[in-house]
Amino acid sequence: MLVQAFAFYLFAGILILSALMVITARNPVHSVLFLILGFFNSAGLFVLLGAEFIGMIMVIVYVGAVAVLFLFVVMMLDIDFGNLRKGAMQYVPVGLVIGGILLFELAALYGSWHFAEDVSDNFSMPNADFKEVTNTEALGLVLYTKYVAAFQLAGLILFVAMVGAIVLTLRVRPGVKKQKVSEQQARKSEDVLEIVKVTSGTGV
Repeated sequence: MLVQAFAFYLFAGILILSALMVITARNPVHSVLFLILGFFNSAGLFVLLGAEFIGMIMVIVYVGAVAVLFLFVVMMLDIDFGNLRKGAMQYVPVGLVIGGILLFELAALYGSWHFAEDVSDNFSMPNADFKEVTNTEALGLVLYTKYVAAFQLAGLILFVAMVGAIVLTLRVRPGVKKQKVSEQQARKSEDVLEIVKVTSGTGV
C-alpha cells in the first residue's frame, strides 16, 4: 500500500508540474516535450488504477501519434513566435476574469453535488468477473455489447472527418500528371506496343 501511494503521488506530482511547464515554457518544442511527459505519467496513473489497456492506448495514441505530430508541426513550420506573443499581455486581465468565473462555476457545481440513493445500481459493469478476465477483455465486453452503436457512430464520425480533411486539403493544379486507373485498365497492348521485324545487318 505504501508503494502504491508513493507511485501515485510521484506520477501525479510530475503530471501537474509537466502540465504547468506546457503552458509556461517559452520554447514550443519544450512545451510539446513536457506534454509527452505528462501523457506518460497519466498512463502510469491508469496502470495504478488497473486500467492497463487505457494506459497503453494513452502511450500509443497520444504519445506515439498526437504529441509526435505536434512536435513535427512545431519544428517544421517557420513561425515567428516572438511576433506572435506581442500584445498578448493585454489580454491577461480578460483571461483572469474569465478563468475566475469558470472557477467559481465549478466550485458552485461541486459544492451542491450529491449522489442519488440508487447510484450504485446505475453503474454498468461487465458480466464477467474481473478476477477471471483481463482489463482489455472486460472493456471489450462492455464496448461491443452495450455501447456498440455509440462505438460504430464514433467511428463513422471520425471517417467523415478524415474524408473532409482530405477534400479540404486536396489541391488541383494544372499541368500535373495524375494516375487514371480506368484508362490504364482499358489500354491494349497494340495501342502502346509496336513490333518491328528487323533483318540481320540492316538495323532499325
